[in-house]
Amino acid sequence: MSQPRPSAQRLVDHVDRLGAEHPPITLDSVDFTVVDPVTLEARFGHVLDYMARVELEVDRNVLELMTMLPDPPEVDVHFYRDVWQPQEIQHGRILDELQVRLGRDNADADLDSIGTKLKVLGALGHLGAFQDVSRMLYYVTGMATERSAVLAYNLLHDGVAEMGETAVAQTIIAPIRRQEPGHYAFYQLSARLLWSELAAWQKWLVRHLRRLSFSPVGANDDEQKADFGDLMATLGIDDDSDFTAQIARVEMELLWARDKGLPVPEYVTRAFREARELSVARAQGVSSAGR
Repeated sequence: MSQPRPSAQRLVDHVDRLGAEHPPITLDSVDFTVVDPVTLEARFGHVLDYMARVELEVDRNVLELMTMLPDPPEVDVHFYRDVWQPQEIQHGRILDELQVRLGRDNADADLDSIGTKLKVLGALGHLGAFQDVSRMLYYVTGMATERSAVLAYNLLHDGVAEMGETAVAQTIIAPIRRQEPGHYAFYQLSARLLWSELAAWQKWLVRHLRRLSFSPVGANDDEQKADFGDLMATLGIDDDSDFTAQIARVEMELLWARDKGLPVPEYVTRAFREARELSVARAQGVSSAGR
């Protein structure tokens, strides 16, 4: 594998520090005490399920990375194999255990399927210049994913704490959200370093593929998009919030700096609007069927 660039030493140090200072959260450290399990499940059960599924699916995400990036920098491998995957897997296991204790089924996580588009990217990735395009897509996707997680966990923490579910807020949600900003920082540093090295045609291709591929975290089909729309409704994420702007801020600065005055790329707002619309349509369909 290629060696880290000298200019990327800060990135290497960051990953080493993440691994040393933020070991995976153990189940023994968690207090699963719930004061009112019925109300907690009714209000946030589907949110816990969505988040647990997304966290558990990092096993598949690693397979995807190995497929689309045949020769990644060593620091990337160190990050996703030794730091990110172990941390995220524990997040998923803890959230899944909580929802099971609330009477729900385990999250239905897809752990091993690899899409055709990623296989194509992997085949093209043997050309170094094209692999840099795939890496840039990986970094900007990672930024959006981790920023979404930080914001969603903040909202979930506040909601759970307001219910008086102190153990869940303090020993589950707070420790999980504490680990997410470090992941975001890795992607942000990586994206800034790589973007400065890309040729004009590579930057054009990144922008084009990003428009085509963006979706909310964990939303890979219409059903999951509707699930994400449900999550948005429960956490109070709507058109009046700055959720999308915060998610896309660095992406906007890097990819679309030339488009002055545009706060959020149109494909981001369109994807979140679609999730809300699918959520509403599904609810109306269930309601109509029940009449």
